[in-house]
Amino acid sequence: MKLSRRFVSFAFAAPLALALAACNGSDDPEGGVDGDPIAAIPAPEGQEWTDIVTITENGGYQLGNPEAPLKLVEYASHTCGACANFAATGAAPIKADYVSTGVVSFELRNLVRDPIDLTIATLVRCGAKENMHPLADQAWGSFQEVIGAAQAGLQQVPDLGNQPPEQRFVTIGEAGGLIDFFSARGLSADQSRACLADSERVEAIAEASQQQAEELNVTATPTFFLNGRKLDSNSWNQLEPELQRAGAR
Repeated sequence: MKLSRRFVSFAFAAPLALALAACNGSDDPEGGVDGDPIAAIPAPEGQEWTDIVTITENGGYQLGNPEAPLKLVEYASHTCGACANFAATGAAPIKADYVSTGVVSFELRNLVRDPIDLTIATLVRCGAKENMHPLADQAWGSFQEVIGAAQAGLQQVPDLGNQPPEQRFVTIGEAGGLIDFFSARGLSADQSRACLADSERVEAIAEASQQQAEELNVTATPTFFLNGRKLDSNSWNQLEPELQRAGAR
């Protein structure tokens, strides 16, 4: 399958600066707890909920109890500083305090903004499904380093849009230092190149992002849904009270 014109335009026409400006970084906490607490749900024998990952029908990576009564979904971009901040402040407590109980599942879905973002999204999904959340968190954890190096590297590749689809994202990964970054974190360079050269895989991520953003009116990152309801919260100190009000405590 060839990359569609719409996708090529999306992936290479939008400046990264505009993508970064689209991040939602407001921070207005809301407190209060008013729902009945939901009892913890035991994990299957010999397992922990935080080790269980399910790829959902929407292409997200759901961590935790697939039947959790509270299903939290995050739409996130890897070139968004507000998403990096949420990963730094919220990812660990969500997993330790909420996913671990079986009451909350936490699903990551990519909202792709630009070619660097799409390259990272492809790489964090490249290996075992259990590695997606850790690799995504590590990329956000080194946000300034990763994005700065990738931007600098791509400035040395002026003809990127003229490369064949199966080469473009390999070039971004190589020139931007992303293949080396993930190689140091357990994803081999050969595996990274194979994933980035798979234009069908890359296009599927981009098209799912675009379709879901339009259907659900997701216009900023991070955006959260709880049991299908879009939340106004976009930072951990806003989101935790929402989980507690719903019974996760």
